[in-house]
Amino acid sequence: MALPPAVLQVLPALVTGGVERGTIEIAEAIRDAGLRAIVASQGGPMVAELEALGARHVALPLRTKSPLGIWRNAAALADLVRQEGVALIHARSRAPAWSALLAARRTGAAFVTTYHGAYNEGFPGKRLYNSVMARGDRVIAVSHFIADLVRARHGVAEDRLRVIHRGVDPRRFDPAAVPPDRVAALRAAWGAPDDRPVVLLPGRLTRWKGQAVLIEAMAALPGNALAVLAGGGGEGEYRAGLVALARQHGVADRVRILGHVEALGTALLAADIVVHASTDAEAFGRTVIEAQAMGRPVIAADLGGPRETVEDGVTGWRVRPGDAAALAAALARVLAMPAAERAAVARAGRQSVLARHTTAAMQQATLAVYRELLP
Repeated sequence: MALPPAVLQVLPALVTGGVERGTIEIAEAIRDAGLRAIVASQGGPMVAELEALGARHVALPLRTKSPLGIWRNAAALADLVRQEGVALIHARSRAPAWSALLAARRTGAAFVTTYHGAYNEGFPGKRLYNSVMARGDRVIAVSHFIADLVRARHGVAEDRLRVIHRGVDPRRFDPAAVPPDRVAALRAAWGAPDDRPVVLLPGRLTRWKGQAVLIEAMAALPGNALAVLAGGGGEGEYRAGLVALARQHGVADRVRILGHVEALGTALLAADIVVHASTDAEAFGRTVIEAQAMGRPVIAADLGGPRETVEDGVTGWRVRPGDAAALAAALARVLAMPAAERAAVARAGRQSVLARHTTAAMQQATLAVYRELLP
């Protein structure tokens, strides 16, 4: 009896992040569609979650960017395609995508890419390096913003380009599933009693995520609101700089820098307002829809993907990116709103996510792309 076709996803590693989460979600959809799900990466803690779904993981040194390493990975992937009867390869990151493209050409497997980021082009040859993400038989853009970028930079024809927004799993981001005492305990740990507003910025501690913008906004925000920065990375100089900036503006006692937060849904629910303050355009901005799914009011920077998920004044609010004064004014305005009015906007945000930006919708749209190419 012939085995069903296999779909192979390739990415550098399975450590943490939106690309990794999406890979596991699509592996689940591949399995549920009666296909075989295989993922090749250098490995990481999320491998166990992947394998618990019944998907197979193949460890390869796919983090490498060296030409020789890419060439060797291409040979290994081509062997894997032949051995496993892989009908389609889905590449999610640039260096592994070059190996996957070569493997697809050698074996005749279909080739799909997901263009996940607004990759910079600051060095000679960078556009060529990035272009592999636009060479798929189908190119998935994670937002209309990215689709426009792909058209402009790489001239991808409309018959190859598909827009599929990222999604939120309502099973993981459900406000009704979080016990109130857990939320109260987290707020207490932050030093935020019920009458102290909490402004949460979830995101990796890196300059372009805009933590400094929020700290400066706090200095212009009257009252005792607390800013909580939740995200990994940023050890050393950048984190120390944020601490120094908070002291410089006299708000050190109103800023908490937490690092990585495992129970993000609980942290979102513990916030009164969730802020997205990125100063560079986000390809999509997954934390925005996660906050909306948890029924939290969102203020987002007015650029990139959040323009497609935050309707200003309806499902959240948008402010000029990098403008601390504008962010402070928006925070003050939203905090001063009657609770019922603020809750109505938050409720509209959640309803929008459940209607348009769920994991299930992303999975089904991705499977539809696969079906265009599978035999």
